[in-house]
Amino acid sequence: MERVVVETGSNPTHAVVWLHGLGADGHDFEPIVPQLKSAASRPVRFIFPHAPIRPVTVNGGMAMRAWYDILGLDIDRDQDAEGIQNSLALVDALIDEQVEQGIPASRIILAGFSQGGAIALRCGLARQAPLAGIVALSCYLLDAASLSEWASSAGRSTPIFSGHGDQDPIVPLSLGSAAARQLESAGYSVQWQTWPMPHSVCMEEVQSIDRWMEERWG
Repeated sequence: MERVVVETGSNPTHAVVWLHGLGADGHDFEPIVPQLKSAASRPVRFIFPHAPIRPVTVNGGMAMRAWYDILGLDIDRDQDAEGIQNSLALVDALIDEQVEQGIPASRIILAGFSQGGAIALRCGLARQAPLAGIVALSCYLLDAASLSEWASSAGRSTPIFSGHGDQDPIVPLSLGSAAARQLESAGYSVQWQTWPMPHSVCMEEVQSIDRWMEERWG
């Protein structure tokens, strides 16, 4: 995949794969790296892949970078199954590539915002080897009704950080909180936090992510 790569030291021993939201690209979260103390204290490879360019139905068919098509306003119901599966395969291959290069899954964090967060959850929880953690920001759970069918037993031991803005007009807070409650009820370890913000990321959230990442790697 096309990607932006940032390394905080030579011979990285840890990795973060971070997926951007609809219409953005891999550069979107590149500026977060210097803000993470957890990444400054060890050599970490950050991979920010660019999603494929595809028409997005809800945006009048305009072509843009998207992990899957948005078919309607009910984003948790009208899901682009083919697009989701294609992106899952791309992200799985990206993680496998890091493992092949010597970074074990137990030191890899899969993160994402909005669409990217939804793919991160769906991908990370289905992996056969547990990741160090999943960061799911301002998103929701894809294929929620069939969680028990696609989630792996290994995925149950993968910690999840889930953050959301309580004024989000794009992905309603109710979808994020419903995902967190469903996962907690199913036995997953979820750290759920909200902030007074729209569909975005704030400094306080970044600091919480940083502390959570340090706990996963420390």
